[in-house]
Amino acid sequence: MNRFNLGRLSAVWCALMLSLPIGIVWLGADVRDGHRFSAGIKLAALLGLTCASALAIAATLVRRWASLLVQFNRFAAALPAQQALLPIDGPPEVEGLARAMHGMAERVRSIVEQAKLEASRRDTVLACMAEGVLAVDNQLRVIFCNEAFASAFRTRIPSREGMFLYELVREPVLREILEHVLKADSGQTGRFQLPSAEGRWFEARALPFGSSRSGGAVVVLHDITDIQRQEQLRKDFVADVSHELRTPLAAIRGYAETLLDGGLEDHENNRRFLEIILAHTIRLNDIASDLLVLSELDSETGPAPAVSPVSILDVFESAANTVRPTAEAKGIRIDGSGCEDHTVLGLRFRLEQVLVNLLDNAVKFNRPGGEVKVECRISGRNTIQISVSDTGMGIPSGDTAKIFERFYRVDKARSRPAGGTGLGLPIVKEIVSRMGGTITVESRLGRGSKFIVTLPGLTEGEQQGNE
Repeated sequence: MNRFNLGRLSAVWCALMLSLPIGIVWLGADVRDGHRFSAGIKLAALLGLTCASALAIAATLVRRWASLLVQFNRFAAALPAQQALLPIDGPPEVEGLARAMHGMAERVRSIVEQAKLEASRRDTVLACMAEGVLAVDNQLRVIFCNEAFASAFRTRIPSREGMFLYELVREPVLREILEHVLKADSGQTGRFQLPSAEGRWFEARALPFGSSRSGGAVVVLHDITDIQRQEQLRKDFVADVSHELRTPLAAIRGYAETLLDGGLEDHENNRRFLEIILAHTIRLNDIASDLLVLSELDSETGPAPAVSPVSILDVFESAANTVRPTAEAKGIRIDGSGCEDHTVLGLRFRLEQVLVNLLDNAVKFNRPGGEVKVECRISGRNTIQISVSDTGMGIPSGDTAKIFERFYRVDKARSRPAGGTGLGLPIVKEIVSRMGGTITVESRLGRGSKFIVTLPGLTEGEQQGNE
């Protein structure tokens, strides 16, 4: 008990002790005279006054302590918000409790501010992540998902509180990996394709957090669609190259063995055997050349080479001279009268590769005595259009979307004798795309094909500089 309360109680005790002799003196005369009724009334009045005084003092103390308790209760309920100081006057116990609660409030505010800062940092980091992040509790209810996850599955954030995983995204594989993590209480990784994410491939890593009762699991999805596509393209490329090389190599080996086994003395066929070997050797050389060109294009990841104004008419004449011997051998006429002299910005040798491949295909897959027509004109604002058309058999409509794929040939039986490698048009598309242009094809069976290359022309400033 503190000195403040002890002093008050001592004062009350003294008052009571002082009232006792006064009461005895006051009642003594009535008792001695035999006035018992009067003495009883006086005694009752004295006791009532004493009780009233005690109740008044008790009520005062109760109200004071109740007021203090209300202030402490409001202070504690409002934490961690800023508020007025607690009263520190009064009994030492009250002063000590007030100081302790003020210190506790400061620590609580510091902890809450630190938690808010950490949460803000976490939300910022997760929002900036390119990987999708999803957190669920032990009942597979969604706790959090970031923008990358929502974008991949085309869902909204923030998710509704208490939403189950299947309401946000219905992917059995994702559900299985999270259930396994929650049951085994250990991490798990996997690679899978998710149809609801537009069929994209993801590499997932899931980890548990917290206890088995109040914890959950978090999964991070790394989009590896491009990597998966590159791996598949590499596998397909190796398989296609192996297949394309196997045929001419097998023919060369077979006819070489035939010659060594006595075919050299066969004067009727030995020359034909050698011509076949030469044709397949040329085909191997063409494949190797096209592969080298594609390798050069794929490896140009550094600074772009310096470009310069290129005359399309000059490039056409050079490309036409390259394929003219083959065209004359088949009686095919190359008509460049519709090719106007325009200038584009690029690499001359790359643009020449484009025209050589298009003219070569137009000659190879044309009918004997046919025609190849080349036109060059301005199309639209600051756009140059180059078209190469032939009078061949044309391309089926179902194949026009695939002819720019590597090693794809419409008619393999017709392409191999003609010397087609299936790499010419992919090279053309890659070069045109790097020059900022596009290539399209128009074809009808029995009527021929027309390839249209659209390239950006020179700007007014570039034209003035070229002049």
